[in-house]
Amino acid sequence: MPMTFTAPFAQNPKSLSVAVTAALGGLGTDAITGAQLLVTAGANGAIVSSISAMPRGTVTASSLVLFLVKSATSAIYRPIDSVLMPAYTLATTTAIPVTAFALISDATPLRLEAGDKLYVGSQVALAAGIVFTGRWMDY
Repeated sequence: MPMTFTAPFAQNPKSLSVAVTAALGGLGTDAITGAQLLVTAGANGAIVSSISAMPRGTVTASSLVLFLVKSATSAIYRPIDSVLMPAYTLATTTAIPVTAFALISDATPLRLEAGDKLYVGSQVALAAGIVFTGRWMDY
C-alpha cells in the first residue's frame, strides 16, 4: 500500500508587541529580571520569522537581548541573540529607527519546540519604553 506524506506547514500567523522599561538584571545567571515574554510556541512548535524593536523616546545606545526559555526548564533564561540599538533623539522630523534581530528572518527563521518561550529585554532602562514586536506561526 503506498504511503501518503502530509507535510507539516506552519499555520495561524501571530504577532505580539511588548514594551520593556526596566533594565535587564542577572545576566551572569540563568535567573534574569526585567525581561518580557514575547513569543510562546503552540502545541506543535512554532517558526519565528522576525523580532524587532523601536524606542518610544530618546534613547542611548542599548544592548537588546533575546532569551530562550524551554518548557521543561521554565526558570532558566538562556541568551540566544543580541543586537545593538543605536542612540536616537526623538524628534517629529525624523523616522524612529527599527532595530531587527538579524539572525531571525524569513530566510533564516527560528524554530521552536512546543511550549518554548522567547523573552526580550534591554540592558539600558528607558522610562518611555522600548517596544519589541515578534512575528511567528504555530505548526
